[in-house]
Amino acid sequence: MELSDDNMVSSYQNKKLDPESHSVEFSGEVNDSPIEQVRLTVPITDDPTLPCLTFRTWVLGITSCAILAFLNQFFGYRQNALYVSSVSAQIAVLPIGNFMAVYLPKRSIRIPATKWSFSLNPGPFNLKEHVLITIFANSGSSPVYAVGIITIVKAFYHWQIHPLAAMLLTQSTQMLGYGWAGIFRKFLVDSPYMWWPSNLVQVSLFRALHDVEVRPKGGLTRLQFFIVVLVSSFSYYIVPNYLFPSITALSFVCWIWKDSVTAQQLGSGLHGLGIGSFALDWSTVAGFLGSPLATPGFAIINILVGYIMIVYMVIPISYWTNLFEAKRVPIFSSHVFNADGGEYNVSLVLNETTFQFNRQGYDGYSRIYVSIFFAFAYGLSFATLAATISHVALFYGSTIWQQTKASFQDKFGDVHTRLMKKNYDPVPQWWFYAILVVVIGVALLTCEGFGRQLQLPYWGVLLAIVLALVFTLPIGVITATTNQQPGLNVITELIIGYMYPGRPLANVAFKTYGYISMTQAITFLSDFKLGHYMKIPPKSMFAVQLVGTVVASSVYFGTAWWLLSTVKDICNTSKLPEGSPWTCPGDDVFYNASIIWGVVGPLRMFGHLGVYPAMNYFFLIGFLAPLPVWFLSQKFPEQRWIRLINVPIILSGAGGMPPARAVNYICWLTVGIFFNFVVYRRYKGWWARHNYILSAGLDAGVAFMAILCYFTLQVRDINGMRWWGLDLDDHCPLAHCPTAPGIEVKGCPVFN
Repeated sequence: MELSDDNMVSSYQNKKLDPESHSVEFSGEVNDSPIEQVRLTVPITDDPTLPCLTFRTWVLGITSCAILAFLNQFFGYRQNALYVSSVSAQIAVLPIGNFMAVYLPKRSIRIPATKWSFSLNPGPFNLKEHVLITIFANSGSSPVYAVGIITIVKAFYHWQIHPLAAMLLTQSTQMLGYGWAGIFRKFLVDSPYMWWPSNLVQVSLFRALHDVEVRPKGGLTRLQFFIVVLVSSFSYYIVPNYLFPSITALSFVCWIWKDSVTAQQLGSGLHGLGIGSFALDWSTVAGFLGSPLATPGFAIINILVGYIMIVYMVIPISYWTNLFEAKRVPIFSSHVFNADGGEYNVSLVLNETTFQFNRQGYDGYSRIYVSIFFAFAYGLSFATLAATISHVALFYGSTIWQQTKASFQDKFGDVHTRLMKKNYDPVPQWWFYAILVVVIGVALLTCEGFGRQLQLPYWGVLLAIVLALVFTLPIGVITATTNQQPGLNVITELIIGYMYPGRPLANVAFKTYGYISMTQAITFLSDFKLGHYMKIPPKSMFAVQLVGTVVASSVYFGTAWWLLSTVKDICNTSKLPEGSPWTCPGDDVFYNASIIWGVVGPLRMFGHLGVYPAMNYFFLIGFLAPLPVWFLSQKFPEQRWIRLINVPIILSGAGGMPPARAVNYICWLTVGIFFNFVVYRRYKGWWARHNYILSAGLDAGVAFMAILCYFTLQVRDINGMRWWGLDLDDHCPLAHCPTAPGIEVKGCPVFN
């Protein structure tokens, strides 16, 4: 249900480039890349004498990895789950690296009892060190999906999981992708036709940061601009984070019509459709959807169209016509409900001894109901997956087929591949196979051992592994050529939900091993391609990725375990103190998905025994939806704007909701349109120079102030002065009320 913002290719913003142009040349030998965007962005030179795995690389890389992992997990439990990307580290480590190059001693240090030695300062801080540090940071900025399992077990189900089993789960799910990456790297990395557009953002930023820059008259260098933004963002964030949390969502419609359920459903930015709501907080803008400053304009417009269609057309019509008995429950919520409009009592349908589905309890209780928004979120996720397949097949099918054939025929003749093969030894294939065998063994031990706490039997682990193996190549080809990555989360939930129902942890474990191992493989391959473009020795890349993954997984796990053990009532919104940000919105969705797919199962939700079997039609709707756009693009080829209509993005326009809310989307779309249309067109020079740096500075400032506030004040339960602005809420108490006649919910009027 999440919309990926991977379509952030800086070269698309250049007027010379067409985001739908792939200009592939299938000649045997070319002097440069056959892809135009790569030719215009990636340098074709290399200096193999530059040191790579230096003392600075290890220190700054591991530090960046650990800090980003800590920050992203720390923020993951908060109301606005801000994502701090590796771009922040990419910018911040440059002056630190240059400082170390100036002041560290240059003498060699010998490692005792070995012939090895190293220097703290091998010379000027160079581009290759910077790239490897950023690869470390990429590992730290990639969320560890398995932590969600640990969170729902401890904070939502109030069950126990062995800490070693939890640790092995996080490591094995993150590491399994190495095997698939090793198997398919020949086709997805070495091939020049697999060009990974998202990497061009970082390549462009590397070149900008390492170009010799002279401060413009009356202006600032990029680094000076970053520092100004960082300090400003840091200073301001104490207001929404601590002094006045209510400005993270301002919903004036609710304040005007205080007694109207309908008005508050329409106007609430947190619990409704968000008409007229906004925020004065960067974490609200970028919290769930990433930075809008780095998203191409055409993608923002597609998201805007999809958001308007779903939120302001489909949802209101469906709710007020009482589709699926929608009025029994709130219009927008990520929770599950019973037929009387109350929150679903999971303990009645889950055997506390076996932690499995209690059919007798279910038959005597109630079917599951979800908000109309949550129901359509699942339906649209079905449609998006199907639409991605047909959209890519129609618009990119012939190109992908040509590129894939060229890859399998070993036609790797571009300059980047030739330089890599000439100057560096490849990673031995057995390294990947060895990791794959070891990690599969760890995965089987994790699920079969520890009293089978995760409920997933060995055949479930092996089936998940087969699914990941089968889908890595085709999805890798799609991602490497179109920047769209279909997810396997819904399909994996559906498969295991039918095959092994009634076991919530088995469902989420299967989903994680099947979906995330494939996603991790795509991430590893993307990083390998970045190293390929920047001419990093493959063995150095392998070492950095391996260590970075282990460090990041450990820090994510440690941070989560620490917060789950120390923050009282974390994730329990009914018991948290006023103003507490620890509401865990993403994990709340993950928990409710485990009830839907794991405890009760898809048969009693989307099958003939459930309330929502009609949602299965969205598979067909999504598959057919790209056809009209493709037909129009063929009939009117001179109208190039037609090819910019991306049906999967439109269908998933509101795909981040929940856990994202309407106010997040409204602010994100407003800021994105302003910077990527108004500023980009009127002040293109400023945009090209400062846009990405502005984004990184805002993210970093918010992150540092949030950490400072927590460790100096909030950890001691000093949550600010008592007043109405302290509420982390938009003051729309009636927005969550059902409107069906006779439904009684505490704090809500009863309709006749």
